[in-house]
Amino acid sequence: MTALLDDTESTAELMRRLGAAARSAAAALALAPRPQKDAALLAAAAAIRDDRDLILAANAEDMEEARRNGVAGSFLDRLALDEKRIEAIAQGLEAVAELPDPIGDVLADWIRPNGLRIQRVRVPLGVVGVIFESRPNVTADAAALCLKAGNACILRCGSESFRSSTAIAAAVGHGLKKAGLPRSAVQLVPTRDRAAVGELLGLTEFVDVVIPRGGKSLTARVAADSRIPVLWHLDGINHTYVHEAADPEMARRVVYNAKMRRTGVCGATETLLIDRSVAGTMLRPILDDLIEAGCEIRGDTAVQAIDPRVLAASDDDWDTEYLDAILSVKTVDGLDAAIEHVNLHGSHHTDSIVTADAAATEAFLARVDSAIVLVNASTQFADGGEFGMGAEIGIATGRLHARGPVGTEQLTSTKYLVRGTGQTRP
Repeated sequence: MTALLDDTESTAELMRRLGAAARSAAAALALAPRPQKDAALLAAAAAIRDDRDLILAANAEDMEEARRNGVAGSFLDRLALDEKRIEAIAQGLEAVAELPDPIGDVLADWIRPNGLRIQRVRVPLGVVGVIFESRPNVTADAAALCLKAGNACILRCGSESFRSSTAIAAAVGHGLKKAGLPRSAVQLVPTRDRAAVGELLGLTEFVDVVIPRGGKSLTARVAADSRIPVLWHLDGINHTYVHEAADPEMARRVVYNAKMRRTGVCGATETLLIDRSVAGTMLRPILDDLIEAGCEIRGDTAVQAIDPRVLAASDDDWDTEYLDAILSVKTVDGLDAAIEHVNLHGSHHTDSIVTADAAATEAFLARVDSAIVLVNASTQFADGGEFGMGAEIGIATGRLHARGPVGTEQLTSTKYLVRGTGQTRP
């Protein structure tokens, strides 16, 4: 739910109040049984549907303000809600309710020669701070996953989605109340004041981990200011590589979907690599589809020679997450060159190869250093829901704690339970 804003308190005081409430709620959630957590999620899903008109009205105000501020079309797509997307939010809550409860899972169980029985079990992280930008559905996804994993959360949405996220958080709060769980288990920061981000990043007494989900300016600020461990969700500079052994029609379908299904999501392909040996025959139909759909193509000289509609790519294009209908295209001299380019210019998020060659498949899977590596499939499958995880808070691109889609299991830690019969250590 959205915490109430007290006009008499400073932003620092507000954030400490939210932190203290979240810490108290986390203690209750850690002990909550699965049926109670699932009941909250199902009630929240019902409230999302019941509040559909309120959420759409709030989103309409956000959209109108964003248009007045001249934001890009791709940003508007991420911000926009309609009845289909609201239903998807509700279904996402229900999908998380159906997932196994990770808390208490015994990951290992052994007995030492001295008779000590040791178990490693899953436990909640505690309090999770989630800082995100334009996508209001993240409000429900983050709340659901944190709740299922026994964590309280403090959500800081972007100012552009403030009204939409507030309406969604209110519905989630209804679900918590109906299930008898603390409403402070899910709190949306009730202010657009940018200082709230800095205060959240300093709540070491209350917050256990921070998850930023946004552009470079957000992640740079978190990197500079956070005094709390961070689970990184960085840029999606993703590649689709069309190998010389690719099926032409499969390559055409996969590339089009990877770029154009939704251009503003982090799983969208931003660079197409294609083997020089087949570019002359395979590339033109791929480009025809993309250009007819309104995609701007920026390519190297070989790509420009194949299609005069292609603009010249700059060095910066190979390192750019467009989040728009723009694609950079490069010819490469085989598998090794493609892998080298991906590892050098990619963001270690999601990369795909299209090929019928088994050896090339295994080499790409083994050598591409990304959180998600696909074969003969669109990069837009980089999504926790598509992985059967119900939803996700983001795609973690770091190496510590979690990598790839962040779902319920990734929002847990472990502890060791040791049972003895009076043993002492010599």
